[in-house]
Amino acid sequence: MLNRLRGVMTRIFTPVADALLKAGVSPDAVTIAGTLVVVVTALWAFPTGNLLLGSLIIALFALTDSLDGVMARRAGRSGPWGAFLDSTLDRFADAAIFGGLVLWYFGDGDSFPTAVLALTCLILGSVVPYARARAEGLGMTASGGIAERADRLFAVLIASAIVGVGASDVVLTVVLGLLAVASAVTVVQRMAMVHRQATQVAE
Repeated sequence: MLNRLRGVMTRIFTPVADALLKAGVSPDAVTIAGTLVVVVTALWAFPTGNLLLGSLIIALFALTDSLDGVMARRAGRSGPWGAFLDSTLDRFADAAIFGGLVLWYFGDGDSFPTAVLALTCLILGSVVPYARARAEGLGMTASGGIAERADRLFAVLIASAIVGVGASDVVLTVVLGLLAVASAVTVVQRMAMVHRQATQVAE
């Protein structure tokens, strides 16, 4: 869903990308810096119960996630290295976000069901991109599904912010439960895509 906004974000970030490139900032530096901010924020704010502040900071940097790609295209430096770096560091960011929630709800947050669901989302959230990467490594495709990365992040950050302003933890528990189910469905969808392609090759 949110991936459809990339065209809009590209138009918004083009002037920023040009300014950063003119200042000598590289796309890789933006990728690394953004990931560091997200990881540090998630592992500090969420485990200490600062759900609103953490969600706002992470959301800000999540919105600028496509900035490095815009910079690379403007500089004529788009290539496999940038895509690999961005995808790899995304896994660190995702793990920190859901891991931070796991730490909070296993600790002072004191909600075992919410902690388990956050851990489930963390695990399934790593399987979804793995399925795609493994398929591509075998010469097939396995993209799409009902819960892509941008959608998962949007949902969990909105729910965390709502709980952070005083809503019941039930809100986040329900959202994490739905995300866990949606992530599992996405894995199955991608497995089905690869099965169809593998069957066609065998024929």
